[in-house]
Amino acid sequence: MTRKPEGPLRTGFTTGACATAAAAAACGALVTGEWVDPVEITLPRGETPLFALAEMALGEGWARAGVIKDAGDDPDVTHGALILVTVRHAAPGQGIVFRAGEGVGQVTRPGLPIAVGEPAINPVPRQMITRALTDVAEARGIPADFEVEIAVPGGEGLARKTWNPRLGIVGGLSILGTTGIVRPFSCAAWIASIHRGIDVARAAGLSHVVGSTGATSERVAQSHFGLPDHAMLDMGDFAGGMLKYLARHPVPRVTIAGGFGKLTKLAQGARDLHSARSQVDFLRLAETAAGLGADRAQIAACNTALEALERVGVPLAQAIAQAAQAEAAQLVAGAGIAVDVLVVDRQGQILAEAGPA
Repeated sequence: MTRKPEGPLRTGFTTGACATAAAAAACGALVTGEWVDPVEITLPRGETPLFALAEMALGEGWARAGVIKDAGDDPDVTHGALILVTVRHAAPGQGIVFRAGEGVGQVTRPGLPIAVGEPAINPVPRQMITRALTDVAEARGIPADFEVEIAVPGGEGLARKTWNPRLGIVGGLSILGTTGIVRPFSCAAWIASIHRGIDVARAAGLSHVVGSTGATSERVAQSHFGLPDHAMLDMGDFAGGMLKYLARHPVPRVTIAGGFGKLTKLAQGARDLHSARSQVDFLRLAETAAGLGADRAQIAACNTALEALERVGVPLAQAIAQAAQAEAAQLVAGAGIAVDVLVVDRQGQILAEAGPA
């Protein structure tokens, strides 16, 4: 994850908010022949931001507007992307119909809030756009029958850097957002993506999923168990967020795979494994190591968890795997989920594995 900058952070706007602004501007031009720039929209919590238009085009029966996505200080892959919306008149009584243009994905797997076969435009952006276009239509005394095509040039390439391929969203990005506002370095956004991954896995009938702390442990776990891509959850540091959701939306088996340091923190009761939000308790680690015959004071004085592992060896990794498994199992107790843990080193070797007693 990109390092968080110092000082106050600037918020930004979601792809859904940008698409709403572009749609409102295009629809206004379609029915009046005139452009409003900047264009104002109303977000779900009542804010009324203005958006400058980066592109405007008007033809017979259609209008197109573009807005540049500004994610503020969030390291969002869509920051700076052009969100293009083309609005056309639709057949009477058709209402507002959504289409995926270039760089916007299509849903191919169940479990997401959008039906299979639909463009990956999430419910709240659809509601925002529908409201904005209905307001334009009502102001002119005409029915709100429009076709809305959203495109993000280059979006298919950007989507490869997101969770979309695993979620079964093919061909491009999703148009997202629940509030319209991007909060920089938002943990909630990451955890929501983990939840959607679990939903897709359940809808696909998978019996085994893996949450990994990083790319190496994920690769090793996927190969070790022979699992498909959509069984791999991008847990990252959010072990607690993943396990709490699984407790309410169970899958028969979950494996947590990660490096020794992060799994030591899980074993010691941490739920968020990020270095800024939890640390290894070296006195507790020394107690564990002492039970294996190691020098307690020497381990307590270690600078890193890796140093302790190097001094004690694989038995310490096994002890941590067992303790981490017990902690994780507590979080899903009663849900009928079998939990196991893999400790993986930086070279991609499995150091220890622990499962249910």
